[in-house]
Amino acid sequence: MSGLANFTHFLQNQKNGISQFYRQSAEEYCQSLNLIRDNDLFSEFCPIIWDIPFPSPHKPVFKFIDLFAGIGGIRLAYQNLGGKSVFTSEIDHYAQKTYEANFGEVPFGDITKINERNIPDHDILLAGFPCQPFSIAGVSKKASLGREHGFKDETQGTLFFDIARILEAKRPKAFMLENVKNLVSHDNKKTFKVITGTLTGLGYNVFYKVLDGKFYVPQHRERIIIVGFDKEVYGDNVTFTFPDPKESDTIFRSILEEKPDGKFTLSDKLWNYLQDYAIKHKAKGNGFGFGLTDLNGIARTLSARYYKDGSEILVPQKGKNPRRLTPRECARLMGFPDSFVIPVSDNRAYKQFGNSVVVPLIQAVASQVIKVILNEQNC
Repeated sequence: MSGLANFTHFLQNQKNGISQFYRQSAEEYCQSLNLIRDNDLFSEFCPIIWDIPFPSPHKPVFKFIDLFAGIGGIRLAYQNLGGKSVFTSEIDHYAQKTYEANFGEVPFGDITKINERNIPDHDILLAGFPCQPFSIAGVSKKASLGREHGFKDETQGTLFFDIARILEAKRPKAFMLENVKNLVSHDNKKTFKVITGTLTGLGYNVFYKVLDGKFYVPQHRERIIIVGFDKEVYGDNVTFTFPDPKESDTIFRSILEEKPDGKFTLSDKLWNYLQDYAIKHKAKGNGFGFGLTDLNGIARTLSARYYKDGSEILVPQKGKNPRRLTPRECARLMGFPDSFVIPVSDNRAYKQFGNSVVVPLIQAVASQVIKVILNEQNC
């Protein structure tokens, strides 16, 4: 897959000074498949116009990398504002398939196996990284055993370490990280303390805030957004503010399809099970149960487990059982345009959108980040 990743990254980075970074590996890949003659990759493939739904801007105003890219929700937001992705990484094969269908690039795979020296220079590092448990050991104990300490010790074995090592090696002007709200309180707040301490220790001014997607789409979805700016570039007094959205008038029914397929309606067996399950847990004083969504309100949080039964977001229907969302409705609930291609099965799509980001929320944050970046460029 890395050969195809190099080749598609080569194609998508022509004319911006980055294509040469991928040329050798792209040539080797094409030679292995007998796709080129006389080692002339440019004359063979430069005339190709990659017909994709979301091409990069012809004249980008900044460059970014997209780590733990998923299906490209963060990329889409930053690309909409004039950014150019010069490197992408995503380990899941099916997410790679959706990413390629929409952006024309196959992401590189496991970030833990990618040397930071093989990543092009960029202005902004973007990552919707998974949250893994942090095991924090005492620095003095590690030192006595001759082991590394500081951030390299405290984050080793977690995927956040890979973000830290890339930041240390490439020194982008800024970064934006996205994660679940619970990251702030995980392990009695120790995890978040390590993360922010690591980022500060790397020489970045760090800002963070929990933001809710309900101000942009009809879905209650809280996420922590962490933003940082290089002190070597901006000094200690960076002027940055997160967006402060007002109440949205977007309602749930606005994302619904007019004639959804009948296969999305719950069977009598599943509907009866969900109702019995809710009654049982209500009797025990638990809050578990299905979510029959108010058509004029907002939905619960769409999760990656939605494919199992759709119970957290059910659409009421007159005269019949409720139904689950269609994949296209899930895309809309996350703020993706209808032109976004969904090339995978329904269940895969549910997982992908449940793991993704609210695109307009990310774009609102991105606009604030870019203000700082462009002000520095214009100084």
